[in-house]
Amino acid sequence: MTKEGPPGMLLEVSGLTTHYGRIQALKGIDLAVTEGELLALVGGNGAGKTTLLRTISGVQPASSGAIRFAGADITRTPPSRRVRAGIAQVPEGRQVFGPLSVADNLTLGGYTRPKREASQEIERVYAMFPILSEKRRQPAGTLSGGQQQMLAIGRALMARPRLLLLDEPSMGLAPLLVEDIFAAIKRLKAAGTTIFLVEQNAHAALTIADRGYVLETGRIVMQDAGPALLANERVRQAYLGV
Repeated sequence: MTKEGPPGMLLEVSGLTTHYGRIQALKGIDLAVTEGELLALVGGNGAGKTTLLRTISGVQPASSGAIRFAGADITRTPPSRRVRAGIAQVPEGRQVFGPLSVADNLTLGGYTRPKREASQEIERVYAMFPILSEKRRQPAGTLSGGQQQMLAIGRALMARPRLLLLDEPSMGLAPLLVEDIFAAIKRLKAAGTTIFLVEQNAHAALTIADRGYVLETGRIVMQDAGPALLANERVRQAYLGV
């Protein structure tokens, strides 16, 4: 029988470390994500933000520590089984399948779902991002950067995740498109999706986050409610340019 975590706790990370060869990228990470919340992780380049998401999704192996999801220990669980358990990641840089159509990209995202459910899911994605419906037959590589980001999010949503890992969704986008993407993230949260958002745009991330963590050189150095971190003088000087 699997030991259950605290009520409402969806993800628990404790003492997590990981290495790239001899280089230790994560140094004893402790964090938790509650069902239904939007958690933001902010930090500078090279802090280990993407490594943490990759370790949670299983792409990067953990060296030590534990990852629990919905009460189950998934520290050594293969990535494909983590997807089936309800974890989906939108990778940094979008990584859509350029030669394939928008519709085919979305279909690939729903590979874990029965065919009927996948077809219902694709309609939900089109309802959230109408531009994808308009361009469903176009090769994904012909979309704008913002549209590709919408497609990457939609592809992850096809798996009906309980936890959505978003890695730098605003990267490389014009300010107006960043607003569109963050508006979509707020709609996802309002619909009940639990979101773990990694962002260099600390202001945008903390503005919409319930809670936030600050990561520096592989360690969590601060955590608080999103608005409190926005108002924190150290955070403002280091990450908000004020």
